[in-house]
Amino acid sequence: MSAHCHHGHHDHGAPGHSHDAPASADPRYRRILWIALIVNAAMFVVELGAGTQSGSASLLADAIDFLGDAANYGLSLWVLAMALTWRARAALLKGASMLAFGVFVIGRVAWGVWQGVPPEPFTMGGVGLLALAANLGVAALLYAWREGDANMRGVWLCTRNDALGNLAVMAAALGVLGTGTAWPDLAVAAIMAGLAISGGWSVIRHARQELASTAGAPAAHGH
Repeated sequence: MSAHCHHGHHDHGAPGHSHDAPASADPRYRRILWIALIVNAAMFVVELGAGTQSGSASLLADAIDFLGDAANYGLSLWVLAMALTWRARAALLKGASMLAFGVFVIGRVAWGVWQGVPPEPFTMGGVGLLALAANLGVAALLYAWREGDANMRGVWLCTRNDALGNLAVMAAALGVLGTGTAWPDLAVAAIMAGLAISGGWSVIRHARQELASTAGAPAAHGH
């Protein structure tokens, strides 16, 4: 999930290896990152609509996860050539967004507990299956770079882990269908929201450490 996919900190070794060709130098890799960004942004829209229509909190949580992943790919493309300070500022914004979305889903879970109305399980399962196919497709595209640098490995692992979230949504759909209650959906959504909040705090802490380290670093390191 995107909560486990904040990998901007993997770039620390880059200055010492500037003679090596970076991931961004491979046009195929950059094209795949663009494809991944578009797929994740599209799935965010699909799951946001489906989650709202079906009343599924776990679909909404997974939609937020897709949005976080799209932001990850966008940041990977945007800040690769930028100074660490700008990468840290971008990560700070991303961490704050993850926190806000996680709190939103927790609020949606609380509302679902109060309402007690089960979501529509067939929409949940169908869209969950579509999301799984999307993540597996992106993971297959990224598979050739799974043994690359830390950032490239992080991107691939991020996508692979997202498939587990899709499976959890599908399992929640089966649980809702079998029990006739909203609890399986709410439980999965609460777990995903907790991961988003935890990941958001982690991103913010790390970004603040990077900003603090760059504030005292010589100007030459900010190229």
